[in-house]
Amino acid sequence: MSELQGKVALVTGASSGIGKATAMALAVAGADVVVADLDAVRGELVAADIQAKGGRSLFVRVDVADDESVAAMVDATLRRFARLDIAVNNAGIEGASAPTAECSLENWHTTLAINLTGVFHCMRHEIPALLETGGGSIVNMSSVAGLVGFATSPAYVASKHGVVGLTKAAALEYAGRIRVNAVCPGVIDTEMVARFTHDEPAAVAAMQAMEPVGRLGRPEEIADACVWLASDSSSFVTGQAIAVDGGLVTR
Repeated sequence: MSELQGKVALVTGASSGIGKATAMALAVAGADVVVADLDAVRGELVAADIQAKGGRSLFVRVDVADDESVAAMVDATLRRFARLDIAVNNAGIEGASAPTAECSLENWHTTLAINLTGVFHCMRHEIPALLETGGGSIVNMSSVAGLVGFATSPAYVASKHGVVGLTKAAALEYAGRIRVNAVCPGVIDTEMVARFTHDEPAAVAAMQAMEPVGRLGRPEEIADACVWLASDSSSFVTGQAIAVDGGLVTR
């Protein structure tokens, strides 16, 4: 594959799960990939894996909740590759589970700071870089929880709905220059879901039962959607919140 040859892609939260799968898929499609994450050990391994497969990659440690850290991430990208064409803002956390009235202020602020304000931090620094390049594509990672409600996850649901709103606003602002879309994964077989289930068979079965297709999604299936949105194959697509969810929100 070479549909993204000559492009430079930046992926946050790229040390594991959906972010890692997306970074690898972008590299396979021909892009140079900046792997950004708070976890330097695993992030460096992902970048090294891309390089071992013949791609060009750079690891940058970033805390998306810190605007200065995000600015430094984009600066490092431009210093190394001199351009930015694609940004996948994937970094996020699930936060703690609790009904709204029992959601702690700490959980609320932390979840929103990473999941929503973190995406805003990334976009406000990525957009000028993309415009300097001549345009490009931003893919923000929302969730099916950005499309429908889920009990006992008020901070997570609010943050992911916010990502969809932010995506739509920016898509209108930069239409014709930067395409901005959101991907809304269903229940995906990642470490985040494993933390919910504790690998207990009954809990895993309950997660699978949420999906009309009868199974959990794979990180690579979300990565494929991100690559499509990053490519010219989706050139007429912007401002969309695309569910890749096995039919979950169709019910």
